[in-house]
Amino acid sequence: MTSLRVEIDLGKIQANARCLVRRLGARGISVTGVTKAVCGHPDVAKAMLDGGVCGLADARVSNIIRMHAAGIRCPISMIRAPMVHETKEVIRCCDVSYNTEMDTIQNLGAAARDKAIVHNVILMIEMGDMREGISHKNLNDFATRVIATPGVALRGIAANFACMGNVAPTAGDMAMLSRLADQVEGDCGPVVDLVSGGGSANLPWALGDASTGRVNNLRLGEAILLGTDPVTGHPITDLHTDAFTIFAEVIETSRKPSPLLTRSIAPELGMLKLVRNDDLQVRTILAVGQQDTDASGLTFPSGIMIIGATSDHTVVDTAKSAVPVGSEIKMGMKYSALMRAMSAPDVAKVVHGKQTINGSAKDRETHPFLTLV
Repeated sequence: MTSLRVEIDLGKIQANARCLVRRLGARGISVTGVTKAVCGHPDVAKAMLDGGVCGLADARVSNIIRMHAAGIRCPISMIRAPMVHETKEVIRCCDVSYNTEMDTIQNLGAAARDKAIVHNVILMIEMGDMREGISHKNLNDFATRVIATPGVALRGIAANFACMGNVAPTAGDMAMLSRLADQVEGDCGPVVDLVSGGGSANLPWALGDASTGRVNNLRLGEAILLGTDPVTGHPITDLHTDAFTIFAEVIETSRKPSPLLTRSIAPELGMLKLVRNDDLQVRTILAVGQQDTDASGLTFPSGIMIIGATSDHTVVDTAKSAVPVGSEIKMGMKYSALMRAMSAPDVAKVVHGKQTINGSAKDRETHPFLTLV
């Protein structure tokens, strides 16, 4: 088995999805599973669907094509505004796309008319995260223009929180989103079937006591995959936080002085400087680096602390206990580490609890960067 690998427990992903679907369903909110952090991994997508999510969403067409090729058949949303060259593929592969630009929507409409279909559009509204979104003052005029565009149908509105600003939404924010849905329908008629309130950062609000208003959907990735709140990093009650683990091999372990001999990179600070410290620290080097994952997003076993990382190496302090060369260290991952590791071609992906897709078991993916068991 390849030493540098991510191991994936599909049962825990399914259990997380099922728990969130049940808890949010009691509040009248459906769950869309977001697969972008795992590059549209078909087995992870299937685990989310088995957990009861109403559909899937991704930000990259290539990931959506991968899920289609693996036999995933469910509503799939494109949650990043499509690029111009992606228009035809979005029409072919996606039931819905999230949009903020009229030119893009008109391109989607033209492509849909060529296929004699109607493409569903969700309008993303700026609610303070300062990423993508239509301003409140322009929303009604924008919605009116969408309704008048042949080939597309306005299905709903959506918001995004805690991605750029890392600030969780308030009950006031969510009440405003409901009012905006009413406002659009006041001008345009009953066209807002879906009000997607945001992602995993919305869970404290959604599972709290405040009225959910017209919000009837959340797009969940981190909560299902990692069981954590993206704003605080804290575990979410009743969810598994270890569905993904990364293993890296030890390639060197030795005692070295700490701190090491250093030279200032600023000439004005003087010549070579040596800080005396006779304590020898066990430094262990792992065969994993920033090219493979976000080393700052790794979580280590008790007694091991990261010292630093470069493109291909991660150096850790093993508390004066030498770890044999050739052994492995198992680490947890935060969202940034998971996202980079899942997209890295040299990190194998090992799946436990694999199920069938559309009745036929797939023992091995056709994509070379996946290793499945």
